[in-house]
Amino acid sequence: MDNFLILERLDRLERLLIANKEVLTFEETCDYTGISRSYLYKLTAAGHIPHSKPNGKLIFFEREKIVRWLLQNERKPLPESETFGDSIS
Repeated sequence: MDNFLILERLDRLERLLIANKEVLTFEETCDYTGISRSYLYKLTAAGHIPHSKPNGKLIFFEREKIVRWLLQNERKPLPESETFGDSIS
């Protein structure tokens, strides 16, 4: 098995382990959400994303709250009769 395949499998296992954790570290939250470190820092500094700083230094995120935050602006699908493809006939 080549190194690339091994690293890919390890990455997949890491993501599965993170998905089962209740509380995520800053780095784990970046990996879990796909948000860059700098943007996540901006979101926490502005108070736009739910997080905790129990000792005033390290930042933690509750996975369930992060999922709710990610899905907060849900868009409802249009009925089939109103979709773009149907109006071109």
